[in-house]
Amino acid sequence: MEEQKNSDIHLRPRFKLNFNESQEYLISKFKENLKEENCKYCSKVVDGHIVIDVPKDENHFWSPQLNIEIEKIETNKTIVKGLFGPKPQVWTLFMFFHFAVAVAFIGFSVMAYVQWSLKTDYSFALTIVIGLPILWILMYFLGRIGKKRGHKQMDELHSFMMRTLNKK
Repeated sequence: MEEQKNSDIHLRPRFKLNFNESQEYLISKFKENLKEENCKYCSKVVDGHIVIDVPKDENHFWSPQLNIEIEKIETNKTIVKGLFGPKPQVWTLFMFFHFAVAVAFIGFSVMAYVQWSLKTDYSFALTIVIGLPILWILMYFLGRIGKKRGHKQMDELHSFMMRTLNKK
């Protein structure tokens, strides 16, 4: 097994594992492990896609979710791709805020330029244009803080996945 990871700066860490086992066999390992009585994780398995969530009683706003894609390359060669990230609702909310800040930045930049061209008071628009990148940086660091809060759970999900994949 060979594991490749991206750098730690990403808010949604990814990894890739190569296996000399069939796709069906790896999926069956997950199905078996997730159905065990002592398994605390919530999950969904659809074809080669597996989503694993932390238990409901340990779940908080920043709890991560592990998305696993098991792709068949050859008969007994498989790639397991994984993505850790927030729940889709949290990620969508964050992306909406980033988009809103970007649109507001462009809008207030145009407003500041027009007011400057017309030689009217443009201090309000300029203040907003300066403040929005600060807000964007603050949102980035909030995401990093959230990732740090969910890091222990992310490690637990990763170790559960590795135990499942290495199980004979």
